[in-house]
Amino acid sequence: MTSASDNGLEQRRELLDSWVEKRRQIASLEAEASDLLAERMRLCGSDSDENPFHRDAIHRSMIAEYSAAGRLTQGSVEYAFTDAGFLGSSHPRVREAFRRGTITGAHVREIVRAAGVVREAVNNGRADADVLPLYDTVAVIVAERETAARTRVHLRELAAVLSGSTTTERHARAKSERTVTVRPAGDGLSVLTVVLPEHLATAILDRLTQLAHAVIKARQDREPLLEPIDDGEHPIYPEDIAHDDPSRDDYAIFGEATFTTDPTGPAVEQIPADTRTIDQVRADLLIDLLLASDPSAANGSGLDNIQGRIHVTVAATTLAGCDDHSAQLDGHGPLHPDVARDLAGRNGGWSRLFLDPTGLVVETDTYKPTEPMRRFLRARDQHCRFPGCRMPVHRCQIDHTFDHAEGGRTEIRNLAHLCARHHSLKHPDVADDHRWTAQQLPDGTISPLGRTYTDAPRRRVMFV
Repeated sequence: MTSASDNGLEQRRELLDSWVEKRRQIASLEAEASDLLAERMRLCGSDSDENPFHRDAIHRSMIAEYSAAGRLTQGSVEYAFTDAGFLGSSHPRVREAFRRGTITGAHVREIVRAAGVVREAVNNGRADADVLPLYDTVAVIVAERETAARTRVHLRELAAVLSGSTTTERHARAKSERTVTVRPAGDGLSVLTVVLPEHLATAILDRLTQLAHAVIKARQDREPLLEPIDDGEHPIYPEDIAHDDPSRDDYAIFGEATFTTDPTGPAVEQIPADTRTIDQVRADLLIDLLLASDPSAANGSGLDNIQGRIHVTVAATTLAGCDDHSAQLDGHGPLHPDVARDLAGRNGGWSRLFLDPTGLVVETDTYKPTEPMRRFLRARDQHCRFPGCRMPVHRCQIDHTFDHAEGGRTEIRNLAHLCARHHSLKHPDVADDHRWTAQQLPDGTISPLGRTYTDAPRRRVMFV
């Protein structure tokens, strides 16, 4: 006999399998659409060769035509044509994987754009022509296992290595492109776009997040506890009564900022509830910081000493100036060595980490790992180890892969970083049909529907 629970589990599996197959078919259709764009570009090239003085007008007309037909912005269509052109001319392995539907259009976009520095190096003679096929092979392997966002990080590092890397030159050139722009977003809103060095942007977002958490904690600490109006078996609190309810009388006055149970007594000031989300608090703090220099008093105290955090890995030889190898901004990609040296000289919070197979503490009898173990795990994981998640380690929790309460040991091979959202999916309180389990030996995660997903830790050294 088959239970209702078994039927429900089988139905969820079938729905997931069907969804995955539809996604594969969509990707395959996107590949066909890309082929059509590549063919149209070839016709555009022929037309331009016949009318060289109108080359720009012919190209703009093509973009405008497809933008109107597809109801897409011309910028999006321009990107699509560019990606299709490169995909059709120089990335055969990627094109084949795209046609099979094993990678998506988002993956292709990251592959094509990260390959720019490799193509540039080949064209300038700094790299051999055979590095492009090698790049393609690795790119497909990565994209078939990772999200588009993680693929971007992997391939930026790979492209830097294969191009004989000019990370220093590219970062110096890109730094000159920093800018601030504003465009309307409708309904009285605007989008403020700031293009600036990646390590600074990462630190800014982290500082805003820390400030926002401090504000939210402060508002929770100062929220007044109102006495109930009726403290019987089912107590009634002031917030339970609507403002227009006729039961609101002189003995229960609720104004915009005051509350009193006795109209003859002194009014107790009631601070309006702060219901802002963390994104809204971050945006408000950014306004305060930019326009008023310091967070306003209304946003809470104790915020001035909070600093943005970033995680950087740099070789000791690079730090000492013996070479100019790129450092790594964990979770993002290569970092200019001069920036890493500057950060090391300015910040007293650096942790030197030496990976010595005889000197590393890899296990402890206590529940909490030692600080050397924490440093090792931060360096190994870099971000949440749930497949596809890129939450940085300093905003994650160290999890015992095999539950400590059930005998799991506090050792390196049983510890990994998980963000709060994904950590909760392993919690014993979650029903078995929906609970996730993790297994570290193959660095894999097993879903409740029986699928297996792997997430290998990033290597610090790359051999090509």
